[in-house]
Amino acid sequence: MKKIRFVLLALAGWSVLSNANATVITENFSTNPLADGWRIFGDTNLFQWDSTNHDLEVTWDSSRTNSYFYCPLGVTVTRNDDFSIAFDLWLNDIASGVEPGKTGPMELGFGFLNFTNATSTNFMRGAFGSAPNVAEFDYYTYGYYDFDGFIYPSPNTTTPSFISGVDSYDYCPSDLSAYDNVLPTNQWIHVVFTYTATNQTAALTLTADGVPVGTLPPLILDSDNGFQDSDDFQVDTFSVSSYSSVGDDYDSVLAHGSVANIVVTVPPPAQNVTGAFSNGVWQMQFTDHLNWLYTLQCTTNFQSWTNISMATPGNGTNLVLQDNNPPTGRAFYRVNAERP
Repeated sequence: MKKIRFVLLALAGWSVLSNANATVITENFSTNPLADGWRIFGDTNLFQWDSTNHDLEVTWDSSRTNSYFYCPLGVTVTRNDDFSIAFDLWLNDIASGVEPGKTGPMELGFGFLNFTNATSTNFMRGAFGSAPNVAEFDYYTYGYYDFDGFIYPSPNTTTPSFISGVDSYDYCPSDLSAYDNVLPTNQWIHVVFTYTATNQTAALTLTADGVPVGTLPPLILDSDNGFQDSDDFQVDTFSVSSYSSVGDDYDSVLAHGSVANIVVTVPPPAQNVTGAFSNGVWQMQFTDHLNWLYTLQCTTNFQSWTNISMATPGNGTNLVLQDNNPPTGRAFYRVNAERP
């Protein structure tokens, strides 16, 4: 992923601007992704670029450390932001019960993490309450639990998953029974995972050769599904994740497969943009993001642009950039947003 730049344009005198387009991250693996902004954390042997088939070969092995093939988003995504994730998945094989006594299934993860949380030593995806700030697509193969000779099956499950950063014991969905679904092996599955902030609803669409793979209900982030009104997630990284079973005495997984054609859509670095004069001063105000630099620029002829403000770091809330000496006559302004 190369440097991302966004420009918001306004004509002085207009008071309202539409939101900028969303950020779209795409990866078709035609070239080495590690040379284009993708990174690996943890066990590097679990992720291998296939230059011939243009995909990423992945081993999900819960006996290893938490390991991620990941890309920073450049923005922080919360439950108040729309997003979508799409990719192709090929599973060669998948099994639970691959570690002694751990007969229950662990998940294969695809989606958003908070990188600081996910790379800490106490982040344990299999241990309830120990993995804050997650918003991802998960797949669990079949497993079972043996409690004093009583066998409790755990069926294949395909589900969106959200874990709060406010209280990581709040997990959505709290009941996985509605998402029982078997993914076929040795064929490509196209996965589309979307989240709409206005109705707090996540949806999954899975197809193989254009044919739906099972029927999955939408998931609403509400108290009925384990998410309280005060709960939120703050995620800043897309990851294909192989989670460790450390801290989990019951679950394990070993799977092999490939991932291709990743498309991730997240909010732009500036939203809710307005522009107006205030006491003769032109101002542009917008919701900004941390880790971005914003510069107000002006032109009268579109032949050249002049920086009106210094590059200003985002504060994660609202930012106002202004021109104290606007030119006479018509002028155009834009905000340049750039990663440092």
